[in-house]
Amino acid sequence: MRIHAYGDASVLRLDDVPAPVPAGGEVLVQVAGTSFNPSEVGLRNGWLRGVVELELPYTLGWDLAGTVAGTGARVVGRVDGGAAAEFAAADPALLVPAPAAVPLEHAAALPVAGVTAWQAVFEHGRVAAGQTVLVNGGGGGIGGFAVQLAKHAGAHVTATASPRSAEAVRAHGADAVHDYTLGPPSGRFDVVLHLVPGGGDAMLALVRPGGVLVSVTDRLPPPAVHFVVRNDPADLAALVRLVDAGAVRLDIAAVRPLAELPEVHREAEAGRLRGKTVLRV
Repeated sequence: MRIHAYGDASVLRLDDVPAPVPAGGEVLVQVAGTSFNPSEVGLRNGWLRGVVELELPYTLGWDLAGTVAGTGARVVGRVDGGAAAEFAAADPALLVPAPAAVPLEHAAALPVAGVTAWQAVFEHGRVAAGQTVLVNGGGGGIGGFAVQLAKHAGAHVTATASPRSAEAVRAHGADAVHDYTLGPPSGRFDVVLHLVPGGGDAMLALVRPGGVLVSVTDRLPPPAVHFVVRNDPADLAALVRLVDAGAVRLDIAAVRPLAELPEVHREAEAGRLRGKTVLRV
């Protein structure tokens, strides 16, 4: 699935091309699944030009789950594009064994969203047992992991979500769910995880003195920390262990064929997606 020019979802095209030839040190992976990330909309329509420069035509897909050709090893990892295809070339240093507890294609939900949540909760938020945590955007792909990881750390977790996502967020272990359509929640929190664009100032006002707001979207003044996720296989491997232990569930709202990726982009732009959407290859 490639884009040949920047534009709306109609620029996404399913092309028939030769399998990639791995460069020195790379391996060829037969892809079982990839997943949609909202940032790919900005990549497709050109909003991220100047930040991420693409060589067109560009094959989408950062989340990769599949089997290594010639070995059959089941792996998962994040690549710099190319996973929205039957085969992808990858640096084996960026791949880790896929979780055994879930179907291989489902593991594609983990790398970008899961590792972002991991670094927000543990590296930047330093969430610890007994703290109060607000997850702003609990119904999203990152938010579903963030709620579970904060609970795993022993925190009391409040999450904002739409009414349609509230049940899923509670199932992830949130102690309280606030309908964001009613405005920001009340109270003060040790850690606020801001995972949606906009509204950062209102979230900043909810940070308790001595607390921190961790943002993956808005850039805000202290005590806010903004970060861009780092591709870290060690963090991904830790997540895989939690999935296999049953401590973290994958919030996969839908598994769809790769050919439906243009429609997935349209639904995302219309605000109709929740959780993670996996694309079966």
